[in-house]
This record gives sequence, structure tokens and C-alpha cells, in this order.
Amino acid sequence: MRVSIKLLTSLMFVALLLAGCLVPMSNPPVEPDAGQWPTWVLPSGSELLPPPPPDQTTTQAELEEMQALVAGSDEATLQQIAYWDSGAPSYRWIEIALNQFKSKPLSNLHISRGMSLLNVAIYDAMVATWNAKYTYNRPRPSLANPTLKTLVATPSSPAYPAEHAVAAGAAAVILGYLYPDDEQIFQTKAAEAAHSRVAAGVQYPSDVEAGLELGRQVAQMVLERATADGSDALWEGTIPIEPGYWTGENPIVPLAGIWQPWVLTSGDEMRPPAPSAYDSPAKAMEVQEIATYTHTWQTNQKALYWQTFDGLISSWYGNASQHIFEHHLDTNPPEAARIYALMSTAQYDALIACWDAKYAYWAMRPFQLDPELVTLFPTPNHPSYPAAHGCSSAAFATILAYLFPEEAELINAMAEEAGMSRLWGGIHYRSDIETGLELGRAVAQKVIEHQQQNTP
Repeated sequence: MRVSIKLLTSLMFVALLLAGCLVPMSNPPVEPDAGQWPTWVLPSGSELLPPPPPDQTTTQAELEEMQALVAGSDEATLQQIAYWDSGAPSYRWIEIALNQFKSKPLSNLHISRGMSLLNVAIYDAMVATWNAKYTYNRPRPSLANPTLKTLVATPSSPAYPAEHAVAAGAAAVILGYLYPDDEQIFQTKAAEAAHSRVAAGVQYPSDVEAGLELGRQVAQMVLERATADGSDALWEGTIPIEPGYWTGENPIVPLAGIWQPWVLTSGDEMRPPAPSAYDSPAKAMEVQEIATYTHTWQTNQKALYWQTFDGLISSWYGNASQHIFEHHLDTNPPEAARIYALMSTAQYDALIACWDAKYAYWAMRPFQLDPELVTLFPTPNHPSYPAAHGCSSAAFATILAYLFPEEAELINAMAEEAGMSRLWGGIHYRSDIETGLELGRAVAQKVIEHQQQNTP
């Protein structure tokens, strides 16, 4: 259905172009119908329509300012332009966010929440941007003045508002909320990202001003949801003391299963059946499998890799970015933002469902059943069933395999390896992993269905 609508839109665009109603572009217009795509927090892409761009007199003054700016670019400016021009507008902000989470770690649950807030804000802001772009159809500066020498390729979309500024405005607000001590750092980066498009000659100053404001407005709406999502609730429960349950102190985010998901109705919507009893023959066989597993250098290396932040989180976003570049979607800002948003919402909901099950069953970890087990690294401080790596990796993989079906086999193999790495590390039973993978896939499939049902 989507393909036919896009084809129809393109034909309509050509008709308008021939009729002289639109300003010509060197390449086909980028997603002219993206302003009608489904949104997560905004009621629709038209909800926050910016005021019209400046009149011709102001535009001419901006062009003269830009010509002087482009002509006077120094090496530092050129480096800034090149940095922010790499990839779609959301690409650098994904990098910045991941580096922030790595240098100033939060729990994996809070990182997943943060990435979903970031990507939803950028995506919804991009949909609103595309609605405004094709509402106003402001020509790019070099189309209005062919003597203007741009320093990067001119995007095939209207100028107003600026997509890089929109992403920057949204991202800086979300990251500043997550790391308030570093808020000014993110705002400075946002200003640099926005200014780089003016310095490159592809956006007017008024484009980036409107873009920054639009991105901030959408991010504030996302934060209204975030401050009421239950993630700040304090646990006042007790750890079960009966035989067969997980034991320990200060379990990691035991209330994450009741946080507000994006697509699931609640964390327990897809709760899996209970694991086998701790004293059952089935569980004894699983413990035996871990105890007698023949480790190799390769399995140890893979287990250690997937234990890291780079394996668990960064590798999946890196994989998505690689596919975006390979399919030339880095020149398609709304589509790139959509990919990241689908990934992050699926993973977040999968972890909410995972944590609901963990603290519904309080399953013992392998080392708690067999104290002689030697693990490759410390066991995470939360119950065993289901395996979070399985839930998380399968959610990521299912979304990416849906978006890039020609790579589905390799992508799904990554998730299987991430899941099995927990058995190789000695910290999960096979049933934990298999259930986690199944749960992650089911949650991601619901995200896909939600997307398909709401796409015009």
C-alpha cells in the first residue's frame, strides 16, 4: 500500500512541476508524503506547523549573508560541515548518545528508555518537518541563487525548516533531560549542527531557527510522556525467601516491568509461561549442560564481546547505520529516523516485557543452583528467566530483518549468537535464552504490525 501511495505522490509532484507550481530539484523529491506518516507522540505531522518562512526581502538578505559566510569558511568550519553532513541528521546524534551512555553508564533498562525517547523525538520531529517542508515548498538557497556555491550536496527537499536543526533541537533536549549536568554541552552541539547547514550553503538562517524550535517543541512533548512513564517509581517490595527463588540484594530495576511501553498494552501482555521448577529433572539437565559445556577461545571471545556495551547496544545501531548507508538512505532523513525509532521502541518494549517476567517468577541463576559453576564474568544482579540478551537482541534483529530482508539471515544469526553467548558465559540456562529470543521477536512483530496498521 505504501509503495503505491509513494508512486502516486511522485506522479503528482511531476505534474505540479510541469505546471510550474513547484521549484525544480536535481533529483526526485525526498519522501513528499512523509508528513503524513504515523507518529508516536504527536497527534499528527501537522500538529506543530511552524509559521511561514520569511518574505522575499528577508530571504534576499539571508542569501547575501550566506554568500559571505560560505566564501569565508576556514578549516575549522569545513570540518564542522563535513562532520554534521555525514549520514542522515539523526546519525551523529545516535553516536553522541551511545558515547554518552558508554562514558557515563546507566542501567541497560534506562539506556534503552533513553534511546527510545531520543529516536521517537527525532522521528516525530522529522515527520512534522516534512509536513512543513511540503506545505511551504521554500526553494533551497542555491536554487534561489544559482551563483551560491554550496559546500555539500543540496538535498532534494524544500529548505524550510532545516532537518539537521530539527534533529539537533530534539536530541539536545532529550539528552539534556537524561544528563542534566551536560545539558549545555548538548545545546552547544545542537547549535553547531544547525549552523553547519547555513555555513554549507544549503539552509537559510531562518530554516535552522525554525528547525531548532520545532525539534525542541516535539522533544518537550516526548518528555511530558517520559516524566509520567513510571520509570521513577521506588520499589518497596520484598525478595521471596522460599526455596527455589533468586536470592540477593538490591535487584536491578525490579519495577521496570510496569514502565509504560510504546506498543504493548502493559509489560505482562506477552508474559511467557513459568520456567521449569528449580528441582525438576529438566532444570537439572540445563545445569548439567552449562557445567559440561566445552569452552573454546571463540565462544569465550564471543561471550565477552556480547557482555560489553559495544556488543549489546552499539553493534545493533552500527548495523542499522551501515544498512542505511548501503541503501543510500542517509539522504532520506525521515526514513532513517523511522528505522532508528522502530528499533529502539521494539527493544525498549521487549525489555519491559522481559523484566515483567523476571520479577513475576524470580528464577534462580545457574550459580545459585550449582555453586561450583565458574562463569566468565559476574552474573547480573537480577533473576534469570528470561534472558535479557535474548529479548533485546531478538527485538533489534526482527526489526532490522523486516526493514532489510535481504540481510535477514545474517541479522537473525547475530541475535542467536548474542543469546547463546549467555550460556557460554555460564550465566543463563538454555530455556532462559530461547524464551527471551521468542519474547523479543513477538514484541518486535507487534511493533511492526502497529507500524503497518497506522501507515497511510
